Amino acid sequence: MIVEMRTYQTRPGMRTRFIEIFEAKTRPEHERLGMCIMGPFLSVENPDTFFFMRGFPDIESRETMKATFYEGRLWKEELEGVLMPMLENCDVVVVDDPDGRIAW
Repeated sequence: MIVEMRTYQTRPGMRTRFIEIFEAKTRPEHERLGMCIMGPFLSVENPDTFFFMRGFPDIESRETMKATFYEGRLWKEELEGVLMPMLENCDVVVVDDPDGRIAW
C-alpha cells in the first residue's frame, strides 16, 4: 500500500472548521473513490496543526484517485475555494507500506 502522511497547518483558529468540513465532505468522497483515511490526529503542541494518513492500493491508483478527486465537481465547485484559504501550510510524505504495518 502507498501511504501519504499529511501534516496540515491551518490559519490561526481555523483547524476545527477545516476538520468539520473534511469529515463531512472530503472523507466520504475519498472513501467512495477507494482511498483509506486514518485520522485526523490533532497536534497537542500547536492548536492549528493536524495530521492524517491517506492510503492507496498502489502508486498507479494513487495518481488516478487523486486526479478523480481534485478534478471532480465537489473539489472544484465546493471545497477548493473554502478549504485552501484556511491552510497556512501542507506537508506530504509518500511512503510504501509493503508489509501492511498500518492497520486500516
